[in-house]
Amino acid sequence: MAKKNYQFEKRQRDLAKKKKKEEKRLKKLSKAAEVEEENLETPEGEVEISEGEAEAEAAVEVEGEGVETKKE
Repeated sequence: MAKKNYQFEKRQRDLAKKKKKEEKRLKKLSKAAEVEEENLETPEGEVEISEGEAEAEAAVEVEGEGVETKKE
């Protein structure tokens, strides 16, 4: 009867583990890249607003420019 080659089996298991771990790492990197792209499109603190809201906001800014208050 042939003797089992335990070293070969162990090596095959280790290679399978490394392959799975590498695939998982690449998947995480691609997911992180997608999230980063989304953040670049809409910077933090800024919210996408409609055209009407932008015009109203600009009107408020123009009205407030002439008013100055002195703080003591």
